[in-house]
Amino acid sequence: MRFSKLKETTFSAELECSCVLFGPVMSVVTVQLGQCGNQVGQELFDVLCSDALAGQRKTYSTASCERFFHQTAQGELEARAVLIDMEPKAINSSRTKALRGGRWRYGEDSHFSQKQGSGNNWANGFCIHGPHHKDAVEELVRREVERCDRLAGLMTMMSVAGGTGSGVGTYITQCLRDIYPSSFVLNHLTWPFGTGEVILQNYNSVLTLAHLYQLSDAIVVHENDTVHRICSRLLNIKPIAFTDINRVIAHQLGGVLQPALTPDSNGVYSLNPIGELVSALCCHPEYKLLSVSTIPQMPSSSVPYSSFSWTGLLKHLRQMLISNTKMEEGIDWHVRPPPASGRIRSAAGSSFNTSLANLLVLRGKDVYSAETGSFEDATIYTPWLSPAEAFSAWKSPTPFNKYEKSATLVSNSQALLGPLDDIVRKAWNMFASRAYIHQYDAFGISEENFLDSFTALEQVISSYRELQS
Repeated sequence: MRFSKLKETTFSAELECSCVLFGPVMSVVTVQLGQCGNQVGQELFDVLCSDALAGQRKTYSTASCERFFHQTAQGELEARAVLIDMEPKAINSSRTKALRGGRWRYGEDSHFSQKQGSGNNWANGFCIHGPHHKDAVEELVRREVERCDRLAGLMTMMSVAGGTGSGVGTYITQCLRDIYPSSFVLNHLTWPFGTGEVILQNYNSVLTLAHLYQLSDAIVVHENDTVHRICSRLLNIKPIAFTDINRVIAHQLGGVLQPALTPDSNGVYSLNPIGELVSALCCHPEYKLLSVSTIPQMPSSSVPYSSFSWTGLLKHLRQMLISNTKMEEGIDWHVRPPPASGRIRSAAGSSFNTSLANLLVLRGKDVYSAETGSFEDATIYTPWLSPAEAFSAWKSPTPFNKYEKSATLVSNSQALLGPLDDIVRKAWNMFASRAYIHQYDAFGISEENFLDSFTALEQVISSYRELQS
């Protein structure tokens, strides 16, 4: 399908950008796994659809819809998604919510569920449920892939700590990597609350991360604790439900995945968001962990009474990056990059967050006037990569998520080093006392498998620590 050149009107009608879509848009197939993956996935598609259909912006809307949806013979939008869970409740809820919204839906035959879950045991999901239902799941994904004119890649969404989401999800990711070896695979993981959701979450997290690190091109992580603080302190939500947390995650992901223009796009919206994200951020196989920060974030009722400048937004976002602060409240303004002559920093006690690579996505009014030079400062990055290679910026004059101006930063940095180290430490302490090992051994995960996973993640931790030198 070809589209003629169209004018795209910005939020204020003061800036117009001519964008052209050449040939078929590359589409993303999403695989939602477990309760968490299905709940976050439903919120993400709702955000993407709402944004795509808002206002008179046909080129942007077409690019977004073809990327994440296909149109039925009746003209309805169906998500390019496969829903998987070992229990039907979360899938039924997600499908019902999508239908009730009236803008889009999931395919009638795009889901798979059973009557029994994985009992929060990674081994049960990976060794039993995954292999047993492999053929059925692969067939669902194959059908969805064949509906794409061109496949940009696969995005799996799951919890890092559950049974079905993490265990089955890891196994399915392994299968997808085997079936589609030349396609990009992006994992989105939801990190558990620090004060346990389930007693086995640290074991499950270690096994999930160690395996996915070998399978995925990039791993985007959202921490429940961080998102909960955003809901409480910035959005003033009380009481906070998982729906609120999932919606914040969805908005942050949408800020990255929706159409944008890259410096080399020549007015053409990015054709392969997953491939371009991986290329911009994951230049080395030892570094795959990506964190996301967005600014501004505030209650909808406050937006009409707020104004933003690109200078102010980017000043705050840069300080959030270097001080490893995930929201604009509580930024430590005392953290500064080291002088150029003192690039070698001690890992112990350093509050400075060193980056391997950063991707800045800007959306909204006067976007081309935004000055991003502060993110090209060499002292932000590891010494062995130049800022020209380490920093990328995507821009779109189309506003996103009710804000006149907004910025999202995807960072491959030391931001997740602390949480990862904490989970590995807690899991190792349990393993050293042989706590609950029998529950994994019963399904085929031996002590040697655990030791291999610990070794793999210790290497990841060591690599991220070395970014400082």
